[in-house]
Amino acid sequence: MSDAKFFYETDLKTKLEDRLPKFAQIVFHEKLGTQAERIARIERLAAEIAPLVGADVAKTKRAAQLAKADLLTEVVGEFPEVQGLMGKYYALAQGEDASVAAAIEDHYKPQGPADRVPTDAVSIAVALADKLDILTGFWAIDEKPTGSKDPFALRRAALGVIRLVADNGIRLPLLSVFAKATKPHDGNDLLAFFADRLKVQLRDQGARHDLVDAVFALGGQDDLLMVVRRVEALGKFLDSDDGKNLLAGTKRASNILAIEEKKDKRKFDGAPDASLYKLDEEKALASAIAQVKTEASAAVAREDFASAMTAIAKLRPAVDAFFDKVKVNDDDAKVRENRLKLLNEIREATRAVADFSKIQD
Repeated sequence: MSDAKFFYETDLKTKLEDRLPKFAQIVFHEKLGTQAERIARIERLAAEIAPLVGADVAKTKRAAQLAKADLLTEVVGEFPEVQGLMGKYYALAQGEDASVAAAIEDHYKPQGPADRVPTDAVSIAVALADKLDILTGFWAIDEKPTGSKDPFALRRAALGVIRLVADNGIRLPLLSVFAKATKPHDGNDLLAFFADRLKVQLRDQGARHDLVDAVFALGGQDDLLMVVRRVEALGKFLDSDDGKNLLAGTKRASNILAIEEKKDKRKFDGAPDASLYKLDEEKALASAIAQVKTEASAAVAREDFASAMTAIAKLRPAVDAFFDKVKVNDDDAKVRENRLKLLNEIREATRAVADFSKIQD
């Protein structure tokens, strides 16, 4: 303890910002430059993220600038496990804002499933920037986790981003944030990595991982908070009789389409011709699809996923009746084509909420 006290008192003689020049001589990674360059990247990215999470930009930049400084202190050199924590104490001792000091401690969090998730906006912005810089940087140099190997803890960083966003109810468009990172990379590939991490997270919470696939398959789903909410609503819907039966009907439609598209070597897309409907069940299904598309799309647009599920549930009786009464492969080629287009419309209508073909029975 006397050694720690000596180190602490020695450290207090040097301001955190006065330690920063030394980072220019410390390599972070041979392909990603020095620690000084990494700190500069985190500061820039944190400033971009700050308005998205409601954080003060000036405080966020200051916190990002000082967040790693305690790595060069005597106490952290001797006791590495207190990195961040000592930075907070030194920041408070030199009169830094409380949010800046808290962010210095919290920017490493959460480091695991049991770790606390920061709630202060400045801490969130810096923590996100720190993790996203690691991810985009290593993706840019093609140093991705393989199998059980993850030397740079990228899986943990992605899970940290997911928890920061989900636990704090934050809207963060990941693809645009990736684009603001310093290193160019394939954002969609990194987004797929986040999808895999989200599946792990939700599975640990008891949710179905196939529902994550069904939502991400829609494309452009880079708002993790909205993905989580959509998955929750989809899970509740599929637990209902309407959900189970509509899933069965949609799968049946997709299976028939897949067989006939392969046979004819073409897609049956495009709007069906209403003049070719011969049976009331065709007309009823077409009418239900038109109504559901409008209602479900409107509900999704206002991010009311429960109402979107309620809307597509209205398809169920019309789909059931169609398969009960209508022969899809009619002898009349035009009628057959039209009915296959109608099956495709079922698939398209349900895509307002998810790609049902990705959902396991």
